[in-house]
Amino acid sequence: MIKVLPILLALAYGLAMYRFSAWRTARELDEKSTELADPMLREMCNQLARALDLDRIKVFIYEIDPVNGLAAPDGRIFITRGFYNKFRQGSVSAAEMASVIAHELGHVALGHSRRRMIDFSGQNALRTALAMVLSRFLPGVGVWIANGLTTLLAARLSRGDEYEADAYAAALLTKAGIGIGPQISLFEKLESLTQSNAGAAPAWLLSHPKTGERIKALESLRAKWQVEG
Repeated sequence: MIKVLPILLALAYGLAMYRFSAWRTARELDEKSTELADPMLREMCNQLARALDLDRIKVFIYEIDPVNGLAAPDGRIFITRGFYNKFRQGSVSAAEMASVIAHELGHVALGHSRRRMIDFSGQNALRTALAMVLSRFLPGVGVWIANGLTTLLAARLSRGDEYEADAYAAALLTKAGIGIGPQISLFEKLESLTQSNAGAAPAWLLSHPKTGERIKALESLRAKWQVEG
């Protein structure tokens, strides 16, 4: 029992930290967001809603500058003010914005937020267990190796979620009559849209699959559906 106690404590700590992070995120989103009211984008949301047999889909604008979309742990969908400004400037079309919303709906529908809660606490327990074992054989560096391995695992899980959400969005966009084209065209311009003033992509993009690979996966889906259709 004593040997597994540190792992159980790590699991409980990871769960507690995730819940605290989710609470803090929800509070910030409440304070810094308003419901999307743009008529053109609202019509796109209505198309998605009809495809899902829903009355409406609520989307909120998160008042931060980086270009991003996100699905909150409580299921709400957000696009950032920076992303919305790109739409207003004409850099992104309404259909491309719809593809972002569909992608975030995929994260919600596929339960990625709930799964990440389990992953987060599980990874914390795994990190502790690996550090305990490796430190016996590699004192001083075992902890670093354990951190590196769990970070790689987290990145792999995150990339898997992104591919799943891409596929969900592709199916939804196709059913809504919007098609996969805007999803692909947005990916083609994503790196230029998300570059910071220093010319670098944001850190969150590094944990996502490579853009070219995501485009290939979507093109494969489109070709498959055309054959089946």
